[in-house]
Amino acid sequence: MSVTLARLAAALEASWDAETAYLGAVRPGNPAYGQCYPTSRVVQHYFPELDVARGEVATGSGTECHFWNVRVTGDAVEHIDLSWQQFPPGSRRLAFELLDREPDDSPATTARCALLLARVRAVLPS
Repeated sequence: MSVTLARLAAALEASWDAETAYLGAVRPGNPAYGQCYPTSRVVQHYFPELDVARGEVATGSGTECHFWNVRVTGDAVEHIDLSWQQFPPGSRRLAFELLDREPDDSPATTARCALLLARVRAVLPS
């Protein structure tokens, strides 16, 4: 059975917790909070044609750094964001840049990404 974005999104949500969140940040009722970077790398693992974007999100109460996936086809950019639900309604993306495919992450970030990938693999059938 192939992995779809919908199945991957469900597996990611089932796998998120403080150990995979940025600086262990959690918000009750908001499981996607702090999960954007490892989520975008796991999505890229399953869908290698996608790039990882780093950008800013205007939330109404400020601006936050955020990571998500994009598919660039010619001049068209498709945003694929499986952790967007962490932001309040009315939030919007501002400028973004694409990251290198070979990340130069800290050991802690590498460990968070590896842990999330391992959990997702355990949830998704081979």
